[in-house]
Amino acid sequence: MKTKIKMKITGLATALLTACVGLSVSSHAVAQTFPAKPISMIVAYPPGGSTDTLARVIATSMSKDLGQQVIVENVGGGGGTIGTQRVIKAAPDGYTITFGNMGSLSIAAPLYPNIKFDPMKDLAPIGLVADVPMVLSVSNKSGIQTLQQLVERLSKNDKSVNIGTAGPGSTGHIAAAMFLFVANKDATLVSYRGAGPALTDLMAGTVDVVIDQTVTMIPLHTSNRVKSIGVASKERLKQIPDVPTFIEGGVAAFDLSVWNGMSAPAGTPPAIIDRLAQSLAGALKDPAVIERMDQMAAVIPPLSQQGPKAFGELIAKDTARFTELIRAAKISAEN
Repeated sequence: MKTKIKMKITGLATALLTACVGLSVSSHAVAQTFPAKPISMIVAYPPGGSTDTLARVIATSMSKDLGQQVIVENVGGGGGTIGTQRVIKAAPDGYTITFGNMGSLSIAAPLYPNIKFDPMKDLAPIGLVADVPMVLSVSNKSGIQTLQQLVERLSKNDKSVNIGTAGPGSTGHIAAAMFLFVANKDATLVSYRGAGPALTDLMAGTVDVVIDQTVTMIPLHTSNRVKSIGVASKERLKQIPDVPTFIEGGVAAFDLSVWNGMSAPAGTPPAIIDRLAQSLAGALKDPAVIERMDQMAAVIPPLSQQGPKAFGELIAKDTARFTELIRAAKISAEN
């Protein structure tokens, strides 16, 4: 009897071991042939914004490395939740990935308590792409020339200053709410379906202020279509040396940069995640990408911060950080 039980256990163990080896070989084989068709890179924001611009730079470089097109598809709305949810529901085969930022990956969960997904559980991190400073710019029609003048206007507490944002839950929305919180002021927040429309109205003078990443703000400022009056960095940026830091402008507590990164649906085979991470790492070493990132003042992270593990830790850390900020500043999807 004992011999039969022992034989059954031994047989079961062998079967399990064989299955595991088979899965490992199968996963390795899939990675060897991946990708066999184009990859859809979902950007959870409309075209024309910072995250969209960065995604297209990276997609072009990765396409060359992977031998298949990485096609950027914009699926905006819901503060990045609609596009993110589409990726979460996609087959975990590496052919649908998301290029998001801390808005869709760390801010959405605490801001939208009723969303039916958890980015930390339902997505598999691929890697961190870039860290981008935020810039506060004003309309040329606003009459505002400095941060001090803006704060003085806000001190009237009549909500006469309009701040455009890329919509509830966007990094621009959180940036505006954070700026007003640390400055202890109030304003009227005007939501748009993406940064592109908000910036269009800023140039037209329909809104007075927009806070967005350097990716979009640098070309608008250098072409005199808007006036940038504050950058969230410790020192002035070489790309826009005439723009003072928030520290110089007397709002030192506003210190916000936006990270952007890539993820895939949870359950994507580790070998495929590794292949995508490898391709991303290669893109971040691509001279053309490095030059373009420098033009946009987008900071490529050191190698130790680029991979899936480090990116997953960053998402978790910032989810906790923004949960606290949203609670303290009483930020909601409506304000």
